[in-house]
Amino acid sequence: MTFLAAERLWWLLALVALAAVYVVLQFRRKNYALRFSNLQLLDKVAPSRPGWRRHVSAVLFCLTMGVLIVAMAVPAKPVEVPRERATIMVAIDVSPSMAATDVEPDRISAAKDSARAFIDSLPDRFNVGLVQFSATAGMVAAPTQNHQAVADQVEGLQMTPGTAIGEGVYTSLQAINSFDEEAGDDPPPAAIVLLSDGENTSGRPVTSAATEAADAGVPVSTIAFGAGAALIEINGQYVEADIDKDALERLAGTTGGNFYEAESEAELTEVYEDIGSSLGTETEHEEIVTRFVLAALLIGAATAFTSLLWFQRLP
Repeated sequence: MTFLAAERLWWLLALVALAAVYVVLQFRRKNYALRFSNLQLLDKVAPSRPGWRRHVSAVLFCLTMGVLIVAMAVPAKPVEVPRERATIMVAIDVSPSMAATDVEPDRISAAKDSARAFIDSLPDRFNVGLVQFSATAGMVAAPTQNHQAVADQVEGLQMTPGTAIGEGVYTSLQAINSFDEEAGDDPPPAAIVLLSDGENTSGRPVTSAATEAADAGVPVSTIAFGAGAALIEINGQYVEADIDKDALERLAGTTGGNFYEAESEAELTEVYEDIGSSLGTETEHEEIVTRFVLAALLIGAATAFTSLLWFQRLP
C-alpha cells in the first residue's frame, strides 16, 4: 500500500499530541482525587465506576480520527492493468556461436522458434520490431502492429561473424526513437528484449549502450542462451562458444530490465512467456479511501454506542 498524499500523515502527530494531553489530564485527575481529604463526600460527588470504561470512548475516538487522517492521505494499492500500447524491440544474436548444438537442434533454430512464439503472443495493440546483430547490427523489421510480418522475418535471420551486443542495443534504441517521432507528443512506452550466446567482440561497449538505454528510460531484458561453453567450427578451426553472462546481467541491471538464463528451447520459451506477461501489464495505484472512511464510520458508531450505553450521553 502507498499514499498519494503522504504529506498529510503529519496530522497524526497532532493526534498523538491530543492523546498525550488526555493521558496527562487523567494523571492530574487521579492526583487531585488522592488529595481530597473527605473520601465519603468524594464518593457522593464522584461515584465509583469501572475505570476502564471511562477510557474506551476516548480510545475509539482517537482510532476514528487516526483512520480519517490516513484516509485523507489517499491510500492506494498497486494493481496490474493491461498496457494500452507499447513498443517492443526483439534483438537476436546471429553470430556463428549460435550454430552450437548444445541446444537441440541448435541454438539459432531454437532461438528462432521461441522468438516467433513470443512475437505472436504479444497483445495486438503492441508495436514490435526486430533487430539482428553480429559484428554489426541492423534493423530487420521496424516497429509495427503486424506481428505476423515480424515473425516471418525471424525465419530469414542468417549467421555472420562477430558479436556486437552494444550495437544491438543502439540499433534498437534508434528504431524506437524513429517510431516515437511518428507517434507525436505521446510516444508509447518501450522495452528491448535481447538474446545473446556470446561476448561482445566488436562495436561500441556494452556499458555505453546500457547508459544510453537507461538515460532514454528503455529497460533492456537480456537472455543468456546456451547450456554453457560449446565448440563450433569457424574457418576449419574449433573455438569455444562461451556466454558472457556477467555483461548481460549488468546490461539488464543498469537499464532496469531483467536478466534470464535459458539452456534449452523449453526454458527459452518459458523466459519469453515471463517477459511477455510482464510487458503486457503495468502497475497503477488504485485508491482505497472508501475502505478507510467506512472503517472510520464503524469505529465512530462504536464510540457513540459505548458512550450512550455506559454514560447515557454522546462523547
